[in-house]
Amino acid sequence: MTQTITIRDEELGGGAVNEFSLDCLTEHITVRELIRSRVFQEVKDHNAKQYQTEFNGLVQPTDSERTLNGFQMKKRRQIDWKKQFEQALEGFERNQILILVDDRQTESLEEEIEVGPQTVVTFLRLTLLVGG
Repeated sequence: MTQTITIRDEELGGGAVNEFSLDCLTEHITVRELIRSRVFQEVKDHNAKQYQTEFNGLVQPTDSERTLNGFQMKKRRQIDWKKQFEQALEGFERNQILILVDDRQTESLEEEIEVGPQTVVTFLRLTLLVGG
């Protein structure tokens, strides 16, 4: 059964910057798989938009500038989700990103999360991540 979870992006000292839903095919998912699913979906959505130079995702693409609600790329290009995923994993391991599941902090990439219809996952960015 597909579960839909709410994903929120927040920055230290600020409120929610971005909020969206992510479908999960199982009731249990590791933190690593959650990050992969999230990064893959946001990059796929961005790459499908032919003329978009704005990117509102977890990792700042290389060759882009920070904006109020995301990043502005100098020119339209495809983003590599695998590079973004690697940067996100590195950010988690270096405590540059905290992931809270229903206000409880996750500790490792292999930690398993139980997903339910009311699950809210917050990605708290402590520093900007650049890659992809």
